[in-house]
Amino acid sequence: MAVFLSHSEEETLAWAKKYGEGLIFGDVVLLEGEMGAGKTVIAKGIAAGMGILSEVTSPTYAYINSYEDRLFHFDCYRVPSEAYAEALGFSEYFGQGVCLVEWSEKISGLLPPHCKRVTVAKRGETLREIQF
Repeated sequence: MAVFLSHSEEETLAWAKKYGEGLIFGDVVLLEGEMGAGKTVIAKGIAAGMGILSEVTSPTYAYINSYEDRLFHFDCYRVPSEAYAEALGFSEYFGQGVCLVEWSEKISGLLPPHCKRVTVAKRGETLREIQF
């Protein structure tokens, strides 16, 4: 696992853009970190790296945001169970583009076997440690 230390939101965005450039159709990336750590910032950078021009926002209340039918951003924080997520069709998205999944532990049984993992941790007011 590699580590990147980001000293600002701009550095996090730049790192995530480069990371996003390397993702391919079918990749599932688990975005891990506490609330406010920067998961949505990373999602914005990944989208930019994939050439997606749409504004990326947190899907907290929608569960899933779709961008150009190529990037699917999941927020499972409010998902009450795997059965609920399955009933909403979550697993149908895997393999349909690039999927970013926040709070993935809530749907761990639905995830494909070979997921990538990006963990972001606060190390100060603006300092973030990104493991990937």
